[in-house]
Amino acid sequence: MAQVPQTFFDALAVRTWCGLALRALGQAREEIDAINVYPVADGDTGTNLYLTLESAVAAVEAVFAGYEAGPAQGTGPSLADAVHAMAHGALIGARGNSGTILAQLLRGMTQVLTADGTTAHTDGPGLRLALRHAADSARQAVAHPVEGTVLSVASAAADAAEGAEGDCGTVARAAYEGARTALAATPGQLAVLERAGVVDAGGRGLVAVLAALVETFTGEAPTGVRSTAPAYEAHSEALAEAHARGAAAAPEAAGCDDGPAEGGPAFEVIYLLEAEDTAVARLRERLDGLGDSLVVVGGDGLWNVHVHVDDAGAAVEAGVEAGRPYRIRITHFGLGDAHTGRERPPRERAQRAVVAVVPGEGLAGLYTEAGATTVLARPGEPPASGELVQAVRRAHAREVVLLPNDAELRHTAAAAAEQARAEGIRVALIPTRSAVQGIAALAVHAPERRFDEDVVQMTSAAGATRHAEVVVAERQSWTMAGICQAGDVLGLIDGDVAVIGSDVTATAETVLDRMLQAGGELVTLVLGDEAPEEIAGRLETRVRESYLAVDTVVYRGGRQGALLLIGVE
Repeated sequence: MAQVPQTFFDALAVRTWCGLALRALGQAREEIDAINVYPVADGDTGTNLYLTLESAVAAVEAVFAGYEAGPAQGTGPSLADAVHAMAHGALIGARGNSGTILAQLLRGMTQVLTADGTTAHTDGPGLRLALRHAADSARQAVAHPVEGTVLSVASAAADAAEGAEGDCGTVARAAYEGARTALAATPGQLAVLERAGVVDAGGRGLVAVLAALVETFTGEAPTGVRSTAPAYEAHSEALAEAHARGAAAAPEAAGCDDGPAEGGPAFEVIYLLEAEDTAVARLRERLDGLGDSLVVVGGDGLWNVHVHVDDAGAAVEAGVEAGRPYRIRITHFGLGDAHTGRERPPRERAQRAVVAVVPGEGLAGLYTEAGATTVLARPGEPPASGELVQAVRRAHAREVVLLPNDAELRHTAAAAAEQARAEGIRVALIPTRSAVQGIAALAVHAPERRFDEDVVQMTSAAGATRHAEVVVAERQSWTMAGICQAGDVLGLIDGDVAVIGSDVTATAETVLDRMLQAGGELVTLVLGDEAPEEIAGRLETRVRESYLAVDTVVYRGGRQGALLLIGVE
């Protein structure tokens, strides 16, 4: 069905564009991953772009939801509200080199669209200026710009837009056509692309985003976006082979194995950074000397830092010297030794393994003892899809059961599963929403069973486990249980706030009573480091005295974010 066109670039157009762009990247994600050969052939550019934009969409939707549910019902966000949310969401959710550049492109547009702070909407000329500033600011954010990349495509889009006279639809279509032409030329600008017979993956993603911009203003999606161009038709067979093998063709073309080219950096380091502009200028110089693919984007005290290095610790330490780094993600590109390049001795693949995301060190130990390969998700630092793929590889099994243990990781885990399947690994994703559901699934795991039977039993056990958590509210917000204030104790049951209280133990008791009203045989308690000392004893006593034939097990979760996790089977 055709999209209802937007006349001007206002808040609603921002929301529409973000939604359409996310859909476009979702449809093109596998294709973009498959042609990813530069700067590192790690096969995740499409996934990183998707996850970056998904974060932007979530931020925009939150702004609209706030107006719809708040005291100003009947009104809507301003253009400034919407684009600020879009840019901030992309900044904090940026993944990989391509996602970081996309975040800066959106931020560059935002700086123009909010320049006077009062504009309700912008027109064709305003969109032209926004696209120009976006391309220029993205290029400035990259330490050593390379032609034949997404930067070239963005610049060409801005150049084409500057020559267009008319409304937003006319400007958007000109930008899209300019980007598409530039994308087709990227193999002639970058040798690694020409050898692989593909166009630049990041540029391909940007063309999809600009196609969504055209659809926003015209109501019709342009056709003809593809990963080869007329000038490079001779490479179509090579591209088809790349798609068939997933990303397997890319490392071969780039002269590397499962990651950077020989002699290149071994780690990707990404973190958010709270720092002053002057400190960031020094940080750029420091990181530029440590590695390559350096991109630093952001401003107003918040930055997203991306770099490829051999010494990941030094890259993080540089961030500490500049300000306060957090949401630190370190990804090892290859399976060999990071510093010597030597490959590890080959070992026999196991038949089956379980890979699980866990929220604290204590649970990581518990899962590891049970035979699982774990990915630690520290508070505020969700793992990227690349980290999950690496964990699947590290498990070194023909069959893998993946437990994300967090509803927010469903897309990340699905993307990781698809990439692992493209590498020939049989992966089953069980949509566990909490670590206690993962514990239940792991408890019935039986490697001697047929794979499908094992997955069914684990899925059934997880699905039969209700989950809850007790946390402290960070800010005032609207919840299913009413309005909470910063510092209130919240009890969430199956993901929704069910109890608002002031005392941790009393709130936990109320949550547990509500969960056991529907029955249960086993209560699992996972205590965070900041949980009151007496809480486990109080809850165990309550279960023993009030609920017959219900057992309780207690684990120490460590720094897991939540004060307490509760599972009822």
